[in-house]
Amino acid sequence: MADILIAALSPDGHIAPMLTVAADQVKRGNTVTMLTGAAHTAAVRAVGARAHPLPALADFDDNPFDATRRRCTSPIRALNQAIIRLFLEPMPHQAAELAKVLGNKRFDAIIANYGFVGVLPLLLGDPAQRPPVLYYTPTPLMLSSRDTAPYGLGLPPLHPWCNRALTVFSQRVLLREAHHTTNTMLASLGSRALPTSLLDVGVLADRLIVPTVPLFEYPRSDLPENVRFVGAVHPRPTGGFTPPPWWSEIDAHRPVVHVTQGDDFPRRFARPDVDDTDMSRLIEPTIDALRDADVTVIVTTCGTPLRSRVPTNTFVADHIPYDVLLPKIDVMVTNGGYGAVQRAVAAGVPLVVAGGTEDKPEVAARVAWSGTGINLRTGTPSATAVAAAVNDVLRDDRYRRRARELEVAFAQRDGVAEIAALIDEVTAPRRRNGCVPVWNAAISSDSKGET
Repeated sequence: MADILIAALSPDGHIAPMLTVAADQVKRGNTVTMLTGAAHTAAVRAVGARAHPLPALADFDDNPFDATRRRCTSPIRALNQAIIRLFLEPMPHQAAELAKVLGNKRFDAIIANYGFVGVLPLLLGDPAQRPPVLYYTPTPLMLSSRDTAPYGLGLPPLHPWCNRALTVFSQRVLLREAHHTTNTMLASLGSRALPTSLLDVGVLADRLIVPTVPLFEYPRSDLPENVRFVGAVHPRPTGGFTPPPWWSEIDAHRPVVHVTQGDDFPRRFARPDVDDTDMSRLIEPTIDALRDADVTVIVTTCGTPLRSRVPTNTFVADHIPYDVLLPKIDVMVTNGGYGAVQRAVAAGVPLVVAGGTEDKPEVAARVAWSGTGINLRTGTPSATAVAAAVNDVLRDDRYRRRARELEVAFAQRDGVAEIAALIDEVTAPRRRNGCVPVWNAAISSDSKGET
């Protein structure tokens, strides 16, 4: 039996797959401790793991963020302030809590999602004095490469010299302030500076877990050896689904289009003028675009009310589990949340993507590059643009065929089982050598967790 520590931020896209992994590890007989936001304590316990809540300063906190963004004078400054405020400022508090947990108990491995930067002092220290660390990326792969444009621009792979020039610009100009802040914080924690760019810190981990298939990610001839594609990490199948009253009215004889804007994380992370709970960004234009079309439209709103009149071919719900919904869907219109898009292509459903902020332009670019759908290249498409894209996907069978090719590729992988195998892989040498690493740091915190 192994002791596993999972460190994750609170947004759904970060914590949900970690809960799935935790449940599997518990099922395999391992002991799991989850270091995450206090709001998830009940969910952590529900999967059989032990909860160690992060103190407020170490968790994802956006309360004063909009005011900070409004004071920014340029898009570059705003981008850096977003990274600093949301991800870097919690670093010392995360590192302190991580040090406390590791100082009190021996762990065989740590799994941390990419946004949990409190693990960086650990990764920059002596590998012999820490457990193996597996990084999990809840977004498309960020690593720089000679074969890809830099992450964040939403561009497909370009000519190598262009990729290189843009990467230098990204690292030395776009993200310079965030990178400098990272190293300043690391120095204050007694750690050495990053030997990589900020977005390349995944190469420092023993393994970098990428929860997709290679067909959905840009090929890289210089892919680091620690990177592992594992396939999708989906939640357990839904049990006890209660269908909405209109469920039986879905017409199986005409195409069914699903539209979603995801959860409210983009509202908190993005520019103050971008609110993905604003249904006029994507859901309402899609309803307008298809109100007279010979299709059925299924809308999920995450509880946000619609302001416009709902036509007779449109049905609305707060939420419908994807394992129940996607088998009925012919096209999915989405703002490009990575998890939702992975669910769609894994189910063979082609896409129309309106990705405007965060990682969503990168997701949309991969949808277009992989041939599984259309990238609208904006987060606020017109009804005309949505209608044209949906019609193209329905009429051109290439999108459906390509989505089904990816469905086959996903079906051949078991993300949760492959992560379990990676944990065994990195812990086996230490078990054979009888090594019992316990990492202690000078950083301390007064927060108490569950034991």
